[in-house]
Amino acid sequence: MSTHDPVSWTSHAVSHVGTVRKINEDACLDRPERGLWAVADGMGGHSAGDVASSRIIEALDGLSPAGSLSEMAGVVEDALRRVNLDLLKLARDSDKHTIGSTAAVLVMHGRHALCIWAGDSRIYRFRKGRLEQLTQDHAMVEDMVEAGLISRAEAEHHPQANRITRAVGAMEDLFVDMDIHPVEPGDRFLICSDGLYKDATGA
Repeated sequence: MSTHDPVSWTSHAVSHVGTVRKINEDACLDRPERGLWAVADGMGGHSAGDVASSRIIEALDGLSPAGSLSEMAGVVEDALRRVNLDLLKLARDSDKHTIGSTAAVLVMHGRHALCIWAGDSRIYRFRKGRLEQLTQDHAMVEDMVEAGLISRAEAEHHPQANRITRAVGAMEDLFVDMDIHPVEPGDRFLICSDGLYKDATGA
């Protein structure tokens, strides 16, 4: 295949409320025809987490395709920053402490995949029998692992394992992380909230 061959994607989106909460605070976007997917996980323990995740997905779904990957990166970042400000205002107006959500966005453009995220929802790539995590959690335990204070195994069961350090609607100035990865034929991608990978690991 040449780098100019058209690329098509087949995708599926599944969400389940789980066994802990009565309201499903996750929301997802599945637009393979536009090369755009996302998962947003409303922050558990905070009010209106489902509202926050839904607003993120609605904002992303309303985006117009950009001409290049760099332009699309800016468009997605601007959309998340606008939702961040809207959620901060909503929280102030309704006397709620925080109305927030994580966000993990995957954009496909030709032979490249753009990952944009805030929080601990993740993007994985499955290639040649190997599953690789492409995003790094914005979480307190992740910072502790990076600093060498605890091991990766200890982080899974740490008392602060659920405490994230970044989310849409949780701070006045939202900073998202971005990364670009080359795409190869046969690549598969998984976007998920912590409800999936923590259940899978038993954390």
